[in-house]
Amino acid sequence: MLQPKKTKYRRAQKGRVKGNSQRGNQLAFGSFGIKALEASWITGRQIEAARQAVTRYMKREGQLWIRIFPDKPITKKPAEVRMGKGKGAPEGFVAPVAPGRVILEAEGVPFEVAREALRLGAQKLPITTKFIVRRDYQK
Repeated sequence: MLQPKKTKYRRAQKGRVKGNSQRGNQLAFGSFGIKALEASWITGRQIEAARQAVTRYMKREGQLWIRIFPDKPITKKPAEVRMGKGKGAPEGFVAPVAPGRVILEAEGVPFEVAREALRLGAQKLPITTKFIVRRDYQK
């Protein structure tokens, strides 16, 4: 019986985001946050766009924490290239996000300001999110 050829190199696979987030699913730093409701890859550019939108609305008051980091490299082959010839060149980096993961947290601004700022930031992301508030927060 023929055995599959064993290669020296293992090709990196994409991986799937399965299940709910087991870590990073509670507020850890701020009183307000946005939580992912679906699984997706979020690029570094999308995270930066959300950060800019939130800090602009908060007028650089208070503090903002970004709880995800794009550390997964994504490769892509150029357009109209034939099959084979190896793996494509790195195109950018993404952060795999599972449902329940806290993406942004804010502190030091009033409730209404935080809600609107995080809503504007959530619009920059490719997933549906939910605004969350710390349990012991008093308005």
